[in-house]
Amino acid sequence: MSKIAIIAGAGPAGLTAAYELIKRTDIRPIVCEATDAIGGIAQTFNYKGNRIDLGGHRFFSKSKRIMQWWFNILPLQGKPSADTAEKEHEIDYAAEAIVEYLCPACAEEGAVDGCRKFAAPDPEKEDQVMLQRPRLSRIYHRRHFFPYPISITLRVALRLGIVNTFLIGLSYIKARMFRLKDETYLDAFFVNRFGRRLYETFFRDYTEKVWGIPCSQIRADWGAQRVQGLSLRRAIVHAVKDLLSSDFKKAQQERETTLITRFFYPKYGPGHLWETVAEQIRQCGGEVKMQTRVTNVHVENGRVVSATLEDASTGKQEIVPCDYFFSSMPVKHLIGMMSPHPPASVVEVAEGLPYRDFITIGLLLTKLHVQDGRRIDASVPDNWIYIQEGGVKVGRVQVFNNWSPYLVADYKNTIWIGLEYFVNEGGELWIKSDQELIDFGIGEMEKIHFLKAQDVLDACVLRMPKAYPAYFGSYDQLHVVRDYVQTIPNLYLIGRNGMHRYNNQDHSMITSMTAVDNIVTGRTDSSNVWEVNLEMVYHETKS
Repeated sequence: MSKIAIIAGAGPAGLTAAYELIKRTDIRPIVCEATDAIGGIAQTFNYKGNRIDLGGHRFFSKSKRIMQWWFNILPLQGKPSADTAEKEHEIDYAAEAIVEYLCPACAEEGAVDGCRKFAAPDPEKEDQVMLQRPRLSRIYHRRHFFPYPISITLRVALRLGIVNTFLIGLSYIKARMFRLKDETYLDAFFVNRFGRRLYETFFRDYTEKVWGIPCSQIRADWGAQRVQGLSLRRAIVHAVKDLLSSDFKKAQQERETTLITRFFYPKYGPGHLWETVAEQIRQCGGEVKMQTRVTNVHVENGRVVSATLEDASTGKQEIVPCDYFFSSMPVKHLIGMMSPHPPASVVEVAEGLPYRDFITIGLLLTKLHVQDGRRIDASVPDNWIYIQEGGVKVGRVQVFNNWSPYLVADYKNTIWIGLEYFVNEGGELWIKSDQELIDFGIGEMEKIHFLKAQDVLDACVLRMPKAYPAYFGSYDQLHVVRDYVQTIPNLYLIGRNGMHRYNNQDHSMITSMTAVDNIVTGRTDSSNVWEVNLEMVYHETKS
């Protein structure tokens, strides 16, 4: 490998770039990760054998290239998981696996021409395996569960109240008759599609909880990306078809599963896959340097020529020459460390790009105590639950048992959940001690009738800065930064933070693959990297 690419960040985008460079070029990647964890926001944190998936990562993509890439790292399961029979999961088992190894150094016994064919792995006996899991996400509102995304069915109408449902319908008709012409911001975007009453019931409070500011200040790009194709008109049309259906009950059930019903998931969480990728990169000649920060990016004659790397534990620095530089770090960090400094207009936009930070409180319980109407449930089947209850700050709840039984040390006798809070670094919640946060989270969950404090066995707290690039501040001027970095042909901005875009994991990976495609083909224009995900197709909708 005669050339070097420095890659900032060991998340999905950075590791995909390194893997693709080794596989398809003579370029040696040096991945620099400022923390001690592989995977970025897709890491898996292990607390006493109980694993936390930060944010929740379903492994599903409409890109066959991505799906094949994942299965090449962790083959699909061929036998039942620990909880398959107990929970009566329907699984499409694989008969065999075919793995193409990155290089001879990581090939296992039996490989021929860099490939090995073998029986699909048994998750009860093998760790390198991708599970197939049922998908369920719901909204918890006023002590009732509602389908996500919201759909109009008889059960939903009864839970909302017939009068309220009627008023939602009137509000929608009004919104259709008197559409808001300016859809620049989220409030107008949602009102035009769902009517003001439904927007205020299911969208406004939760969205403002996520971003910390009113919807009237958040650009509609995020909404278009997350709820593309959904509207109350479509929901009403489907509801009428249901009423006319010969099998009304079946039609109603199908209406409440408008998203994919199954997804794939690494046995030990997303970090399991990315740790495997990092190990293969190391075995095949690349480097993955942990606790190593990029502190300066040196540009000469319109190209990146080197970067200054700093050991986070010792403070020791070294300047490493490079032929390419990939950045999945926050845009404001990259622009701030470039030497010489970019134009003042570029720096100003980069400095004005805001982020939302993230806290997960892990709670280990003997059981849940969830009120659903008049019923009390000791467990729920959801992967995660959107909390629409007023008076609490918690945004979502993950139930890790339902992601994979192997995430929980004693999955048969305990329930392991994650309370997710969207916060600002240095804010009221961020500065609380771990114990204060744990007490706060338990109190909120008791308040909404979700659990009882006496059932809590253990707890932990995780803080993730800059988890979500936000669509306000100077976001509407992001093109200024994009146009500038595209004048440097060997600089590639990739991934969620690198491009300041709320990409899903698969789209982040595609930005890296596209960048490497450009290197392989000799293309110096990186505009196609920025076009990834602009089609706004929500990747978890059914085909």
